[in-house]
This record gives sequence, structure tokens and C-alpha cells, in this order.
Amino acid sequence: MKINRTQSQERVLKLLKTQKRSLSAQDIYSKLRRRDQPLGLATVYRCLDALKQEGVVIVRTLANGESVYSSLKQDQHHLTCVKCGTSIPINECPVHDFEYKLQQSHKFKIFYHTLEFFGICDGCSFTEDIS
Repeated sequence: MKINRTQSQERVLKLLKTQKRSLSAQDIYSKLRRRDQPLGLATVYRCLDALKQEGVVIVRTLANGESVYSSLKQDQHHLTCVKCGTSIPINECPVHDFEYKLQQSHKFKIFYHTLEFFGICDGCSFTEDIS
């Protein structure tokens, strides 16, 4: 089945696919403006919502409440510092078997999952020890 995306959705998705890190909607808006492909901020949010519902974009909510988006390349797992906001990707995933079982038992198609641990990074912990 062919997915009918708008030109705006294609622009947002293409941008996300080229990024090495997750971006906020404001970041996406700014990057598209710099590329002379401007979209309104409300349009960026609508595109992100549609792409998320399609299962091709992942959204994460950081400790500060900000949402960041990335294209679906693989499930994402992070250690996130609640003090400085640094997110450290982790490659291990203890829930893949559980995900498969959930899909089978609930007849539910899972697009992706996220796993996030919140705490204090070494740099922030070090500065707290000094204070």
C-alpha cells in the first residue's frame, strides 16, 4: 500500500533522516528555513504528528518536558541527565522479547519502543560533589 504524504511531510521526514540526533519541532522549523524550504511551525507540528501516527517518526520527551523527534531507524534507548539534559544512547535492549510477546498476545502491531532512564550524569555528579 502506497503512503500518501504531503510535500511538507516529505520535507520533514527527509530532514530527520539526515540527522544524527533527535530534533525539536523548533529545530526542524529553523533548519528548514535555513535550507530555503520554510514551513510554518504549526505545519511542522502537524507533519510530525502525522508521521508519528504512520510509525516512521519517534518522539521522546526529555526531562525538561521538551519533545524531540527522529526518523525510525531502530528502537531508541537513552540515559538522560535531569540536570544538564544530556542524553546518552545505549545499545542494549532488555525488552525485545517482551515486545514480541505483547504483539502476539494482544494482536497489536508495535512500530517502535523507547526506553529512558533518568538520573545524574558523571559531569553533573562531579560538580555536585565539589559544591
